[in-house]
Amino acid sequence: MNTRMRRAAVAVAASAMAVSLAACGSAKESGDKKDSTATVKGNAIKVGLLLPENQTARYEKFDKPLIEKTVADLTAGKGEVVYANAKQDATTQNSQVDTMITNKVNVLIIDAVDSKAIAGSVKKAKEAGIPVVAYDRLAEGPIDAYTSFDNEEVGKVQGKALLEALGDKAKDGQIVMMNGSVTDPNAKLFKSGAHSVLDGKVNVGKEYDTVEWKPENANTNMAAALSALGKDKVIGVYSANDGMAGGIITALKAAGVSPLPPVTGQDAELAGVQRIVAGEQFMSVYKPYAPEAEAAAKMAVALAKGDRLEVITTSKVDSPSAKGIPSLLIPVVSLTKANIKDTVIRDNVYSADEICTDKYAAACATLGLK
Repeated sequence: MNTRMRRAAVAVAASAMAVSLAACGSAKESGDKKDSTATVKGNAIKVGLLLPENQTARYEKFDKPLIEKTVADLTAGKGEVVYANAKQDATTQNSQVDTMITNKVNVLIIDAVDSKAIAGSVKKAKEAGIPVVAYDRLAEGPIDAYTSFDNEEVGKVQGKALLEALGDKAKDGQIVMMNGSVTDPNAKLFKSGAHSVLDGKVNVGKEYDTVEWKPENANTNMAAALSALGKDKVIGVYSANDGMAGGIITALKAAGVSPLPPVTGQDAELAGVQRIVAGEQFMSVYKPYAPEAEAAAKMAVALAKGDRLEVITTSKVDSPSAKGIPSLLIPVVSLTKANIKDTVIRDNVYSADEICTDKYAAACATLGLK
Protein backbone atom coordinates (compact mmCIF):
# COMPACT_ATOMS: atom_id res chain seq x y z
CA MET A 1 0.00 0.00 0.00
CA ASN A 2 1.47 3.38 -0.92
CA THR A 3 1.96 6.25 1.47
CA ARG A 4 -1.17 8.06 0.36
CA MET A 5 -3.29 4.97 0.99
CA ARG A 6 -1.58 4.42 4.32
CA ARG A 7 -2.38 7.97 5.38
CA ALA A 8 -5.96 7.51 4.28
CA ALA A 9 -6.28 4.36 6.39
CA VAL A 10 -4.82 6.10 9.41
CA ALA A 11 -7.14 9.05 8.80
CA VAL A 12 -10.13 6.71 8.86
CA ALA A 13 -8.92 5.20 12.12
CA ALA A 14 -8.28 8.64 13.57
CA SER A 15 -11.71 9.81 12.51
CA ALA A 16 -13.32 6.78 14.09
CA MET A 17 -11.40 7.41 17.27
CA ALA A 18 -12.06 11.16 17.46
CA VAL A 19 -13.81 10.92 20.78
CA SER A 20 -12.90 13.49 23.40
CA LEU A 21 -11.79 12.14 26.74
CA ALA A 22 -14.51 14.23 28.32
CA ALA A 23 -17.19 12.38 26.38
CA CYS A 24 -16.80 9.25 28.47
CA GLY A 25 -17.25 11.22 31.65
CA SER A 26 -20.10 13.45 30.57
CA ALA A 27 -22.37 11.32 28.39
CA LYS A 28 -25.81 10.60 29.83
CA GLU A 29 -26.26 7.37 31.71
CA SER A 30 -27.86 4.67 29.57
CA GLY A 31 -31.13 3.27 30.82
CA ASP A 32 -29.97 -0.33 31.16
CA LYS A 33 -26.95 0.60 33.30
CA LYS A 34 -28.77 2.52 36.06
CA ASP A 35 -28.21 -0.17 38.67
CA SER A 36 -24.49 -0.59 38.04
CA THR A 37 -22.54 -0.22 41.28
CA ALA A 38 -19.76 1.33 39.18
CA THR A 39 -21.72 4.55 38.72
CA VAL A 40 -21.16 5.57 42.34
CA LYS A 41 -17.40 5.16 42.05
CA GLY A 42 -16.67 8.07 39.74
CA ASN A 43 -13.15 7.61 38.41
CA ALA A 44 -12.14 4.95 40.94
CA ILE A 45 -13.07 2.05 38.69
CA LYS A 46 -11.47 -1.35 38.37
CA VAL A 47 -11.04 -2.73 34.82
CA GLY A 48 -10.29 -6.44 34.39
CA LEU A 49 -8.10 -7.10 31.33
CA LEU A 50 -7.84 -10.69 30.08
CA LEU A 51 -5.48 -11.32 27.16
CA PRO A 52 -5.21 -14.70 25.43
CA GLU A 53 -1.53 -15.56 25.07
CA ASN A 54 2.03 -14.33 25.27
CA GLN A 55 3.57 -16.05 22.25
CA THR A 56 2.60 -13.11 20.05
CA ALA A 57 4.65 -10.08 21.04
CA ARG A 58 1.87 -7.55 20.52
CA TYR A 59 -0.24 -8.29 23.59
CA GLU A 60 2.21 -7.41 26.33
CA LYS A 61 4.30 -4.93 24.34
CA PHE A 62 1.43 -2.89 22.88
CA ASP A 63 -2.13 -3.82 23.90
CA LYS A 64 -1.68 -3.99 27.68
CA PRO A 65 0.27 -0.73 28.16
CA LEU A 66 -1.94 1.15 25.69
CA ILE A 67 -5.10 0.08 27.50
CA GLU A 68 -3.57 0.94 30.88
CA LYS A 69 -2.57 4.40 29.65
CA THR A 70 -6.00 5.19 28.20
CA VAL A 71 -7.82 4.02 31.34
CA ALA A 72 -5.51 6.24 33.40
CA ASP A 73 -6.12 9.21 31.08
CA LEU A 74 -9.89 8.77 31.23
CA THR A 75 -10.05 8.43 35.01
CA ALA A 76 -7.56 11.11 36.11
CA GLY A 77 -5.21 8.34 37.15
CA LYS A 78 -7.70 6.79 39.56
CA GLY A 79 -8.77 3.82 37.42
CA GLU A 80 -7.06 0.47 38.02
CA VAL A 81 -6.38 -2.23 35.40
CA VAL A 82 -6.21 -5.76 36.80
CA TYR A 83 -4.38 -7.95 34.29
CA ALA A 84 -4.23 -11.68 33.55
CA ASN A 85 -2.88 -13.66 30.58
CA ALA A 86 -4.33 -17.08 29.78
CA LYS A 87 -1.24 -18.33 27.89
CA GLN A 88 -3.44 -19.93 25.22
CA ASP A 89 -5.46 -22.00 27.73
CA ALA A 90 -9.24 -21.55 27.58
CA THR A 91 -9.80 -23.27 30.93
CA THR A 92 -7.31 -20.93 32.58
CA GLN A 93 -9.09 -17.94 31.07
CA ASN A 94 -12.44 -19.09 32.43
CA SER A 95 -10.86 -19.36 35.89
CA GLN A 96 -9.43 -15.87 35.47
CA VAL A 97 -12.92 -14.51 34.80
CA ASP A 98 -14.12 -16.17 38.02
CA THR A 99 -11.28 -14.48 39.91
CA MET A 100 -12.13 -11.11 38.38
CA ILE A 101 -15.77 -11.53 39.44
CA THR A 102 -14.66 -12.44 42.97
CA ASN A 103 -12.43 -9.36 43.03
CA LYS A 104 -15.44 -7.25 41.99
CA VAL A 105 -14.04 -5.54 38.94
CA ASN A 106 -16.45 -3.03 37.42
CA VAL A 107 -15.96 -4.07 33.81
CA LEU A 108 -14.09 -6.72 31.82
CA ILE A 109 -12.10 -6.49 28.59
CA ILE A 110 -11.72 -10.03 27.23
CA ASP A 111 -9.65 -11.20 24.27
CA ALA A 112 -10.89 -14.78 24.21
CA VAL A 113 -8.63 -17.80 23.74
CA ASP A 114 -11.70 -19.72 22.54
CA SER A 115 -14.73 -17.66 21.55
CA LYS A 116 -17.22 -20.44 22.36
CA ALA A 117 -15.59 -21.70 25.56
CA ILE A 118 -15.69 -18.23 27.12
CA ALA A 119 -19.46 -17.81 26.67
CA GLY A 120 -20.39 -19.26 30.07
CA SER A 121 -17.94 -16.98 31.84
CA VAL A 122 -19.29 -13.94 30.00
CA LYS A 123 -22.76 -14.92 31.21
CA LYS A 124 -21.47 -15.24 34.80
CA ALA A 125 -19.96 -11.77 34.61
CA LYS A 126 -23.18 -10.34 33.23
CA GLU A 127 -25.18 -11.97 36.04
CA ALA A 128 -22.78 -10.37 38.52
CA GLY A 129 -23.52 -6.94 37.00
CA ILE A 130 -20.16 -6.71 35.22
CA PRO A 131 -20.34 -5.54 31.57
CA VAL A 132 -17.96 -7.17 29.08
CA VAL A 133 -16.04 -5.69 26.14
CA ALA A 134 -14.93 -8.27 23.56
CA TYR A 135 -11.46 -7.26 22.40
CA ASP A 136 -9.82 -8.28 19.13
CA ARG A 137 -11.91 -11.48 18.94
CA LEU A 138 -15.70 -11.58 19.10
CA ALA A 139 -16.40 -13.75 22.14
CA GLU A 140 -19.77 -15.43 22.50
CA GLY A 141 -22.22 -14.75 25.29
CA PRO A 142 -23.96 -11.49 26.32
CA ILE A 143 -21.22 -9.11 25.16
CA ASP A 144 -21.84 -5.38 25.69
CA ALA A 145 -19.36 -3.97 23.16
CA TYR A 146 -16.73 -5.11 20.68
CA THR A 147 -13.68 -3.67 19.00
CA SER A 148 -11.29 -5.27 16.56
CA PHE A 149 -9.90 -4.83 13.10
CA ASP A 150 -11.92 -5.53 9.98
CA ASN A 151 -10.86 -9.15 9.99
CA GLU A 152 -12.35 -10.21 6.67
CA GLU A 153 -10.53 -7.25 5.12
CA VAL A 154 -7.29 -8.59 6.66
CA GLY A 155 -7.71 -11.79 4.65
CA LYS A 156 -8.51 -9.81 1.52
CA VAL A 157 -5.40 -7.65 1.96
CA GLN A 158 -3.29 -10.78 2.38
CA GLY A 159 -4.83 -12.46 -0.66
CA LYS A 160 -4.38 -9.38 -2.86
CA ALA A 161 -0.74 -9.11 -1.80
CA LEU A 162 -0.09 -12.74 -2.68
CA LEU A 163 -1.67 -12.26 -6.10
CA GLU A 164 0.45 -9.16 -6.62
CA ALA A 165 3.59 -11.13 -5.78
CA LEU A 166 2.67 -14.00 -8.11
CA GLY A 167 1.71 -11.74 -11.00
CA ASP A 168 0.97 -13.54 -14.27
CA LYS A 169 2.35 -16.81 -12.83
CA ALA A 170 -0.44 -17.22 -10.31
CA LYS A 171 -1.62 -20.50 -11.85
CA ASP A 172 1.79 -21.90 -12.79
CA GLY A 173 1.94 -24.07 -9.66
CA GLN A 174 0.30 -24.69 -6.29
CA ILE A 175 -0.14 -22.46 -3.26
CA VAL A 176 -0.44 -23.67 0.33
CA MET A 177 -2.93 -21.99 2.67
CA MET A 178 -1.99 -21.93 6.35
CA ASN A 179 -5.02 -20.64 8.22
CA GLY A 180 -5.28 -19.94 11.94
CA SER A 181 -6.89 -21.94 14.71
CA VAL A 182 -10.50 -23.07 14.36
CA THR A 183 -11.15 -21.92 17.95
CA ASP A 184 -10.49 -18.30 16.91
CA PRO A 185 -13.43 -16.59 15.16
CA ASN A 186 -10.99 -14.15 13.56
CA ALA A 187 -9.26 -17.02 11.79
CA LYS A 188 -12.52 -17.90 10.05
CA LEU A 189 -12.85 -14.30 8.84
CA PHE A 190 -9.23 -14.11 7.64
CA LYS A 191 -9.77 -17.35 5.75
CA SER A 192 -13.04 -16.17 4.21
CA GLY A 193 -11.51 -12.88 3.10
CA ALA A 194 -8.48 -14.59 1.56
CA HIS A 195 -10.61 -17.12 -0.30
CA SER A 196 -12.83 -14.36 -1.67
CA VAL A 197 -9.76 -12.92 -3.40
CA LEU A 198 -7.81 -16.07 -4.27
CA ASP A 199 -10.49 -18.54 -5.39
CA GLY A 200 -10.37 -19.13 -9.12
CA LYS A 201 -7.10 -17.22 -9.50
CA VAL A 202 -4.71 -19.72 -7.89
CA ASN A 203 -4.48 -23.47 -7.43
CA VAL A 204 -4.71 -24.39 -3.74
CA GLY A 205 -2.66 -27.56 -3.36
CA LYS A 206 -2.95 -27.95 0.41
CA GLU A 207 -4.85 -26.06 3.10
CA TYR A 208 -4.54 -26.34 6.88
CA ASP A 209 -6.26 -24.96 9.96
CA THR A 210 -3.30 -24.58 12.30
CA VAL A 211 -3.79 -25.80 15.86
CA GLU A 212 -3.37 -22.95 18.36
CA TRP A 213 -1.68 -20.77 15.72
CA LYS A 214 1.62 -22.33 16.77
CA PRO A 215 4.64 -21.77 14.48
CA GLU A 216 5.82 -25.32 15.11
CA ASN A 217 2.48 -26.69 13.89
CA ALA A 218 2.70 -24.50 10.77
CA ASN A 219 6.23 -25.82 10.25
CA THR A 220 5.02 -29.42 10.43
CA ASN A 221 2.12 -28.71 8.07
CA MET A 222 4.39 -26.95 5.58
CA ALA A 223 6.83 -29.85 5.57
CA ALA A 224 3.95 -32.23 4.87
CA ALA A 225 2.66 -30.00 2.05
CA LEU A 226 6.08 -29.90 0.39
CA SER A 227 6.35 -33.67 0.63
CA ALA A 228 2.89 -34.14 -0.88
CA LEU A 229 3.08 -31.52 -3.64
CA GLY A 230 6.78 -31.44 -4.42
CA LYS A 231 9.01 -28.55 -3.37
CA ASP A 232 9.30 -27.26 -6.94
CA LYS A 233 5.52 -27.03 -7.33
CA VAL A 234 4.81 -24.60 -4.46
CA ILE A 235 4.82 -21.04 -5.82
CA GLY A 236 3.30 -19.19 -2.87
CA VAL A 237 2.09 -19.56 0.71
CA TYR A 238 -0.84 -17.84 2.37
CA SER A 239 0.08 -17.59 6.05
CA ALA A 240 -2.51 -16.00 8.32
CA ASN A 241 0.08 -14.47 10.68
CA ASP A 242 3.77 -13.74 11.14
CA GLY A 243 4.45 -16.38 13.77
CA MET A 244 3.30 -19.12 11.42
CA ALA A 245 5.15 -17.47 8.54
CA GLY A 246 8.36 -17.96 10.52
CA GLY A 247 7.66 -21.68 10.91
CA ILE A 248 6.71 -21.96 7.23
CA ILE A 249 9.88 -20.24 6.02
CA THR A 250 11.99 -22.50 8.24
CA ALA A 251 10.34 -25.54 6.62
CA LEU A 252 10.91 -24.12 3.12
CA LYS A 253 14.59 -23.55 3.85
CA ALA A 254 14.99 -27.00 5.42
CA ALA A 255 13.57 -28.53 2.23
CA GLY A 256 16.07 -26.60 0.12
CA VAL A 257 13.47 -24.41 -1.59
CA SER A 258 15.27 -21.57 -3.37
CA PRO A 259 14.34 -18.92 -4.16
CA LEU A 260 11.70 -18.73 -1.46
CA PRO A 261 8.13 -18.28 -2.73
CA PRO A 262 6.14 -15.25 -1.50
CA VAL A 263 4.76 -15.79 2.00
CA THR A 264 2.15 -13.56 3.63
CA GLY A 265 1.74 -12.71 7.31
CA GLN A 266 -0.04 -10.54 9.85
CA ASP A 267 0.71 -8.52 13.01
CA ALA A 268 3.90 -6.76 11.85
CA GLU A 269 5.93 -8.61 14.47
CA LEU A 270 9.57 -7.51 14.64
CA ALA A 271 10.81 -10.86 13.30
CA GLY A 272 8.27 -10.63 10.48
CA VAL A 273 9.35 -7.09 9.58
CA GLN A 274 12.97 -8.23 9.55
CA ARG A 275 12.10 -11.15 7.26
CA ILE A 276 10.38 -8.66 4.93
CA VAL A 277 13.51 -6.50 4.93
CA ALA A 278 15.60 -9.57 4.11
CA GLY A 279 13.28 -10.65 1.30
CA GLU A 280 12.23 -13.89 3.00
CA GLN A 281 8.62 -12.87 3.72
CA PHE A 282 6.68 -10.87 1.16
CA MET A 283 4.29 -8.95 3.42
CA SER A 284 2.54 -8.62 6.75
CA VAL A 285 -0.65 -6.89 7.81
CA TYR A 286 0.05 -3.88 10.00
CA LYS A 287 -2.72 -3.28 12.48
CA PRO A 288 -2.40 0.05 14.32
CA TYR A 289 -2.83 -1.20 17.88
CA ALA A 290 -3.31 2.22 19.48
CA PRO A 291 -6.80 2.93 18.02
CA GLU A 292 -8.01 -0.58 18.93
CA ALA A 293 -6.64 -0.46 22.48
CA GLU A 294 -7.95 3.07 23.01
CA ALA A 295 -11.39 2.02 21.79
CA ALA A 296 -11.52 -0.92 24.21
CA ALA A 297 -10.46 1.26 27.13
CA LYS A 298 -13.01 3.96 26.24
CA MET A 299 -15.76 1.36 25.94
CA ALA A 300 -14.79 -0.18 29.27
CA VAL A 301 -14.72 3.13 31.14
CA ALA A 302 -18.04 4.20 29.61
CA LEU A 303 -19.68 0.91 30.60
CA ALA A 304 -18.24 1.01 34.11
CA LYS A 305 -19.59 4.52 34.61
CA GLY A 306 -22.95 3.80 33.00
CA ASP A 307 -22.30 6.14 30.07
CA ARG A 308 -23.55 5.67 26.52
CA LEU A 309 -21.48 3.94 23.87
CA GLU A 310 -22.84 5.81 20.85
CA VAL A 311 -20.05 8.38 20.97
CA ILE A 312 -17.47 5.58 20.62
CA THR A 313 -19.01 2.89 18.41
CA THR A 314 -19.81 3.27 14.71
CA SER A 315 -21.56 -0.01 13.84
CA LYS A 316 -23.19 -3.15 15.21
CA VAL A 317 -22.16 -6.78 14.72
CA ASP A 318 -23.74 -10.14 15.47
CA SER A 319 -22.14 -13.14 17.14
CA PRO A 320 -23.66 -16.65 17.13
CA SER A 321 -25.18 -15.86 20.54
CA ALA A 322 -25.85 -12.11 20.51
CA LYS A 323 -27.24 -9.60 18.03
CA GLY A 324 -26.57 -5.91 17.48
CA ILE A 325 -23.40 -5.60 19.57
CA PRO A 326 -22.14 -1.97 19.50
CA SER A 327 -18.79 -2.08 17.70
CA LEU A 328 -15.85 -0.19 16.28
CA LEU A 329 -13.72 -1.80 13.54
CA ILE A 330 -10.27 -0.38 12.80
CA PRO A 331 -8.74 -0.32 9.27
CA VAL A 332 -5.56 -2.29 8.43
CA VAL A 333 -2.53 -1.67 6.19
CA SER A 334 -0.55 -3.98 3.88
CA LEU A 335 3.07 -3.84 5.05
CA THR A 336 5.81 -4.51 2.49
CA LYS A 337 9.38 -3.37 1.90
CA ALA A 338 7.99 -0.23 0.29
CA ASN A 339 6.27 1.25 3.34
CA ILE A 340 8.13 0.07 6.46
CA LYS A 341 9.39 3.62 7.03
CA ASP A 342 5.89 5.09 6.66
CA THR A 343 4.18 2.60 8.98
CA VAL A 344 5.88 0.83 11.87
CA ILE A 345 8.83 3.23 12.05
CA ARG A 346 6.77 6.41 11.71
CA ASP A 347 4.25 5.16 14.27
CA ASN A 348 7.08 4.34 16.72
CA VAL A 349 6.21 0.66 16.82
CA TYR A 350 9.87 -0.12 16.12
CA SER A 351 12.90 2.06 15.58
CA ALA A 352 15.17 1.58 12.59
CA ASP A 353 17.85 0.42 15.04
CA GLU A 354 15.56 -2.32 16.37
CA ILE A 355 14.83 -3.57 12.87
CA CYS A 356 18.29 -3.06 11.38
CA THR A 357 20.46 -5.26 13.57
CA ASP A 358 23.80 -6.41 12.17
CA LYS A 359 22.16 -9.33 10.37
CA TYR A 360 19.84 -6.99 8.47
CA ALA A 361 22.06 -3.91 8.15
CA ALA A 362 22.92 -4.38 4.48
CA ALA A 363 19.30 -5.06 3.49
CA CYS A 364 18.19 -2.02 5.50
CA ALA A 365 20.73 0.17 3.76
CA THR A 366 19.38 -0.92 0.39
CA LEU A 367 15.87 0.09 1.52
CA GLY A 368 17.09 3.41 2.94
CA LEU A 369 16.09 2.53 6.50
CA LYS A 370 18.07 4.52 9.04
